[in-house]
Amino acid sequence: MSKPRKHESEERAEAHDSDELAGTAKELAEERAARSLAEERVVALEAEVSSLKDQYLRKLADYENFRKRMFREKEDAVQYANTQILADLVGVVDNFDRAVQSVETSKDFKSLHDGVDMIRKSLLGLLESKYGLSRFDSVGVAFDPNVHEAVMSEQGACEEPTVVEEFVKGYKLRDRILRSAKVKVRMPVEATADSGAPDQSTEENA
Repeated sequence: MSKPRKHESEERAEAHDSDELAGTAKELAEERAARSLAEERVVALEAEVSSLKDQYLRKLADYENFRKRMFREKEDAVQYANTQILADLVGVVDNFDRAVQSVETSKDFKSLHDGVDMIRKSLLGLLESKYGLSRFDSVGVAFDPNVHEAVMSEQGACEEPTVVEEFVKGYKLRDRILRSAKVKVRMPVEATADSGAPDQSTEENA
């Protein structure tokens, strides 16, 4: 006995339902695939964030170590900035010790004088050649307030203020004045008269 044939509308409904089920299954599969990709992406991003965090912490630690090292080096540079010159001066002190010991034994004060003078010249040569320190002569040159400090003055026959006596030597550190020379200055008589200054030697405190 044959089965009754379904009505055409029923067949279309069943086909539609089948298509819907197939579409739903496809959507679910696609959704599961997308969720799986999203989860994989989240895991990858978490791993990347963890790696970047580790790199940041290492860089931060390196920076802190660098900062501390620079601070120590700066502190050492300040504390030991004069190491070289002091090492050289220790040698000069040794020479003075030897000179004193020599005169204590021989009682030859001329030798002491010659030895001290030799040490002085050696020290000046060391300071000039190695450190750029030199001293300059002032007697007989025109008075220059940039390099001279007048502690006394007198009137005399001269065309311009002139240094006639030097009480304390002046020193230069390369091209800069390290210490001005303390000097006595001879002032032109006419310039003194024109300025109303008294015609007598004057003394000023340093």
